[in-house]
Order: sequence, then C-alpha cells, then structure tokens
Amino acid sequence: MGASFEQRPQPWVTNISIDDIHSGDFLAISKIRGRWGGFETLEKWVSGAYAGHTAACLRDSEGKLWVGEFGHDNEQGDAIAVLPCKEWWEFELNKDDSNPHIALLPLHPDLQTAALEYAQFMNGKPYGYHNMLLRWIDTIDANYPPPLDARVVASVMTVWNQMQPACAPNMWNEALNKQLGTKGLDLPDLIVEREMRGPSFAELLTIPEQDDWVYNDGKSTSCVAFVLEIYKAAGLFDPISSSIQVTKFTVSAID
Repeated sequence: MGASFEQRPQPWVTNISIDDIHSGDFLAISKIRGRWGGFETLEKWVSGAYAGHTAACLRDSEGKLWVGEFGHDNEQGDAIAVLPCKEWWEFELNKDDSNPHIALLPLHPDLQTAALEYAQFMNGKPYGYHNMLLRWIDTIDANYPPPLDARVVASVMTVWNQMQPACAPNMWNEALNKQLGTKGLDLPDLIVEREMRGPSFAELLTIPEQDDWVYNDGKSTSCVAFVLEIYKAAGLFDPISSSIQVTKFTVSAID
C-alpha cells in the first residue's frame, strides 16, 4: 500500500452524545480479527483503504437514531440491516469478535439529509457479493499489488470455478455476464465470448458496474455502495446523480 501510520495524540477515545449524531453521518469501520478481519485486510491491500467497512447514521421523523449497515451478521447470514443505534453499538462494543475500530465522520451541516425510506426498503436484503471483487478494479494494471495482474486473477477464477462451481456464479459470473451483455454463461463460456468480441480480460474487469443492474437475488450493494446509495437517494449528488454509479466505489475512494 505504501502507507505510513503515525501515532495520534491522545486522547484516543472520546465520549459522543447521541444528540450530536445526525442523519448522514458516516461510520468508517476497520475490523481486525476473524473472518471479516482477514477479508478486510485483503481489501485494504488491494484498494489502498484504511478502513474496510462502512455504515451510516439515520434519524427518523420522531428523532430516533438508526444505523444502516450492509453486511450485518444475523441468523440469515450477512444482510442489510437498519438497527436502533443503541442496539448496533451494544453489538459492536460487546459481541463483535472482529475487534472493530470505529470512526464517526460527521456530514457537513449544509448537506445533512435523511434517506431512511431507502434504507428501510433495502433492510433484510442479502449482502452484495456479486460484484465485490470486480468493483475493486477500474484500471488495466494499476489496481494490482505486485505480483498480481489480470492474468493471475483469471487463473484464480478458473481454479475456483472448478473447486466451487456453485459459488462462482454468485461471486463473478453474473457480473461478468452483465459487463459483456450476455446471460447465463459460465466462466469458460465467458472467456470464449470475450475472446470473440475482442476486449482483453483486463479491460473487461474495468467496465463500470451500473447501479440499476439486478442479479438473481436483487441488487448487489456493498457496504460502501449502500451508504452512497442512501446519499444518492436523498439527492445529495444532485444535479449529477444520474451520472454517478456508486457500486464502483471502494472504501478508499471515500476515506
């Protein structure tokens, strides 16, 4: 990553009143241990981010504070959740075994807005894994930490396709089909189709995802895209919202 870390001056911890938190305030989260800690370490290495997970604060019309999070662990697995702030904080403080480090980044007062309706619409939908790996890549060769390159990625996908044939369609096959404008092709057929059409595999991976792409179980929204979709639904990016595709953003883009 080429990153350097300087020790912050104390105090390292501060007490924040719920009354000081507003709709749209951003939560940057870095998980250190366990399954998510390992995955986020990979994501930080690939994307250059300092945090690996995100969430957003929301207030309803009665002033109650909620946290919208994409990738919350529940009995159904990893899903979108809109939780009361106190419940979310209690879980992170006492039950999350990933040792999360959490930073609250307030949204500028001039831009504070609520998009609770969108967050509640997405509540309970599955975690957006379809394009998770592909959204890290937006250049032909500048996103790969040495010695990785697009050929290594293609090789890993090919091996994984043989080892976990039920998993590969969800991880990248559907996204690659959408990038090529095809339907239902598995990885070998996608590679053949790509060779017939001409773009290199490296170029194929850089095609931007579109926010309106719908996969077999709904839209594919990562934790970062979920927060930015909240902002987008609330009109934060007007008048250029239609030209912004938030599914392509990584944590490093908003660090």
